[in-house]
Amino acid sequence: MPTVRYLVHDVDAVLPFYEALGFRQVDRWGPPFAILERQGLALWLSGPGTSAARPMPDGAKPVPGGWSRIVIEVDDLDATIGRLRATGARFRHEPVDGPGGRQVLAEDPSGNPVELFEATTG
Repeated sequence: MPTVRYLVHDVDAVLPFYEALGFRQVDRWGPPFAILERQGLALWLSGPGTSAARPMPDGAKPVPGGWSRIVIEVDDLDATIGRLRATGARFRHEPVDGPGGRQVLAEDPSGNPVELFEATTG
């Protein structure tokens, strides 16, 4: 199964965001780690104290955020934005139209971007 790992500040704080996107929790190892699934994609949420959050050999510390992201295709972008706003989600910009559809970048509570994409029909 394709898997993406996101570093987060607090696993419990980000769960409502991903549940609003249709992910369901399938495993949990203490407060700092959870595995979610949605349509054949596993999402590993790694909080402080997990091996993924340890400093690298050069001392660099992995942190949440950045611009790399997962893309979630949605049928109704506006409705999805509404569900996420109800969880307190932030957005990096307003929806934009492109040749293939509409998109917006939402942020989970740790600042990790999730692109929401609604394809153009017809």
